[in-house]
Amino acid sequence: MSDEIPEIDCLSEQVRNQMATPDELDYSAPAELFPCRTKSGHSRIKYKRFETAAEAIRFAVEDVPSSAMLGGYLEVEEARFGHREIQSLYENASYPLKRRVVTRGC
Repeated sequence: MSDEIPEIDCLSEQVRNQMATPDELDYSAPAELFPCRTKSGHSRIKYKRFETAAEAIRFAVEDVPSSAMLGGYLEVEEARFGHREIQSLYENASYPLKRRVVTRGC
């Protein structure tokens, strides 16, 4: 038996088993966001509940620093999504909310 702990971000296989396509996610379902803890144990971003998965996804992508989501995850209807899956759901054509326009300097 291995003592290794699987990384939270290695949830892709679990997600694929639970959903055939990202279009099957119910963006209107309640969701919970679990950002990772920092090494110091202090983080301004804490566990948070959302009325909809769409709002949770937008918050995770647009407002949470990427470093806080590296080991974090989103849970929707017992399915867990790591930071890569959250980004994928945000970029999916079926994502129902307006995305923030990001402007980058030259």
